[in-house]
Amino acid sequence: MATLADRLDHLLGRKTADALFDAFGMSTVEDLMRHYPHRYATQGAELGDAQPEEGQHVTIIARVEKADEVRMKSRPGTRLAVVLVSDRQKIDVTFFNPHKVKYNIKPGVRGMFSGTVKYFRDKWSLAHPSYVILPEPRDAEVGGTTPAPTRVRGAGALAGMARSAQGSDGIDMSIFDRALIPMYPATRDVESWTVMRCVRQILDQLEVVDDPLPDWVRREHGLVGLDEALRTIHLPDTKDQVTAARARLRFDEATALQLVLARRRHDVAVRTAPICARRDDGIAAEFDRRLPFELTTGQLAVAEEIAADLSVAHPMNRLLQGEVGSGKTIVALRAMLQVVDSGHQCALLAPTEVLAAQHARSLTSMLGDLAAAGELGAHELATKVTLVTGSMSAARKRQALLDTVNGDAGIVIGTHALIQQGVEFFDLGLVVIDEQHRFGVEQRDALRNRGRDGASPHVLVMTATPIPRTIAMTVLGDLEVSTLTELPRGRSPIVSRVVPAKVHPGWVGRAWERIGEEVAEGRQAYVVCSRIGDGDADEDADADFFVLEDAEPARGTKGRGGKGKAAKAGAEPPDTKSVLQQYEELSTGPLSHLRVGLLHGRLPADEKDAVMRDFGAGKIDVLVCTTVVEVGVDVPNATVMVIVDADRFGVSQLHQLRGRVGRGGHQGLCLLVTDSRPGSQAMMRLDAVAGTTDGFALAQLDLQQRREGDVLGVAQSGTASTLRLLSLVDDVEVIAAAQAFARAITDEDPGLDGHPGLARMVTAALDSTRVEYLEKS
Repeated sequence: MATLADRLDHLLGRKTADALFDAFGMSTVEDLMRHYPHRYATQGAELGDAQPEEGQHVTIIARVEKADEVRMKSRPGTRLAVVLVSDRQKIDVTFFNPHKVKYNIKPGVRGMFSGTVKYFRDKWSLAHPSYVILPEPRDAEVGGTTPAPTRVRGAGALAGMARSAQGSDGIDMSIFDRALIPMYPATRDVESWTVMRCVRQILDQLEVVDDPLPDWVRREHGLVGLDEALRTIHLPDTKDQVTAARARLRFDEATALQLVLARRRHDVAVRTAPICARRDDGIAAEFDRRLPFELTTGQLAVAEEIAADLSVAHPMNRLLQGEVGSGKTIVALRAMLQVVDSGHQCALLAPTEVLAAQHARSLTSMLGDLAAAGELGAHELATKVTLVTGSMSAARKRQALLDTVNGDAGIVIGTHALIQQGVEFFDLGLVVIDEQHRFGVEQRDALRNRGRDGASPHVLVMTATPIPRTIAMTVLGDLEVSTLTELPRGRSPIVSRVVPAKVHPGWVGRAWERIGEEVAEGRQAYVVCSRIGDGDADEDADADFFVLEDAEPARGTKGRGGKGKAAKAGAEPPDTKSVLQQYEELSTGPLSHLRVGLLHGRLPADEKDAVMRDFGAGKIDVLVCTTVVEVGVDVPNATVMVIVDADRFGVSQLHQLRGRVGRGGHQGLCLLVTDSRPGSQAMMRLDAVAGTTDGFALAQLDLQQRREGDVLGVAQSGTASTLRLLSLVDDVEVIAAAQAFARAITDEDPGLDGHPGLARMVTAALDSTRVEYLEKS
């Protein structure tokens, strides 16, 4: 008998086990058992993907509607042009050696076909796929069974595996007489049929699986046992069995995620942190007395939560999220001043040098003489604000590092350079991370261990990208969440409009005229482009600032919301306007009468800083830039933003970008220029952005379009998502229930020493890379 922990090579043989490992990373029985079917073929109803991705390897069951031998136009010879019918859709299939297949591939026959998806004119097809002709579904004959076929007809890997399955050591073709036939995620080298054969072989040997979930949890949520779920997910007799198995295994995935987060939350809670109680006579109180405006009700409520966290001996671990322009910076500054009052230092980590320099200027400006410690005219309570970046001159960096290590700097602002070796703090009490999703796991983790005498600093992470509830629970489940929903008093909502350049080319000219009108009124504008210049790497040139979240794939691809790099692979270069092109055209054309500036990620740091200073000072009317201005850049006089090739940006990114305008007393306007066709997915996405300023609604739309693979996979950790059944879009209740269970268990048994089955489930439901990532985040 086999157990879940057994190695596959001992049970399936090294050749098969090696193939499974190379294709899917499987090495144990449990790895194979958790490779679930992604759909089922049903007798009497064929099944195929509605719209698989370009280049995806698919396996479908379909019936041949037509099979005609036709002459090829581009070269001598003939091909067999086949039309398959599957799930009420028609799929074109081409075989280039018709004399070898036309006796099997005939109208009316039913088969399993496996190959690589190709698209032509928005219709997908298969070229020379592997295939096996299947028996017709029949009612049970006398004796209660339908005889298995005696001869396999087919070609390629499918037929080869079907033939091998008829040996004494494999399974027979009676699998195709089942009511539900499992169809597995497959590759070119490991077909769905291969997985099916291996699973059936293992299930015949698998002993009863112990269940790690307590009985009371299964009863409370109506879940079947793990042994039943693992067996019926692979070989179900009814659709109800599939539903029940998926519900159980979905709960397992959610629980595994939440157990990692709950254990991490507990680990943070037992650490010690400096107590930073509020003072009535310190720099924080003095700053509050000087504020020229009233804080919103939301800002005051969030500030109270943070102040309470800072006043206890355990590390704060809080996420502060809020709409663009909701006032997160002032809340974070007040928290930093509370820590400075207690004699400790604060580190503010920004994703780019432009934003770090912006923070240094804005905080110094807000504090005035309270930021001038050591200078003439400084207030007696003053501290020092120090900027540390990688591109600073040696002398400036040496002084900044000295101020940091000796404690003269109460607030230290920088990029990832802050967490490099050689940067030492005198007594770090609080780490503020701006735009937390821009930092890697190791980068965020490094500052947590910079406290004095073994203490951990408090951590406040901020984001202007609203996070749907399921993402907050699943990716940031160890954080307490505070949300700012109000805009500061006097801030006007931003008006957004889509400019369909191909349908109404004249509207683009009107956009440049609109910029001229605003400048004539004494205001300023941004023009944002998706890439820097011409060249293969240009689209990634602002990699520190820009992730192409869900841009419409280039012509010739068929991804659904593919990432920038993924969409580029094997596709034509995108027909987009570079920032260098746009700058040249505008500065010598429609905006030649204005002062036009250029900003992108490849400029030297001092030049970028000079450009932003000039723009902030009103010496530049129009800034043509990349997404280097996406977050944090604050020029209140800017009222118009034109986003060129807006379909190349993600929903959340567009929302972030337009938040750079309308930050003063004047109405903000954002124009989304696109060549996308009316009615296309990209156009509908842009219309959605233009139709609302509710960032949380847009974040949910972004999640629905990109799905969780991007959110939990490449965009977060650099590895593919390991969620198999759990949906962050649809399974809010499951995630919430799993979170409550995981926290209750870890409160009693933090190390899961008394629950070895649950400890094993963490690594079983998630791969090792995912567990390591979550534990370090």
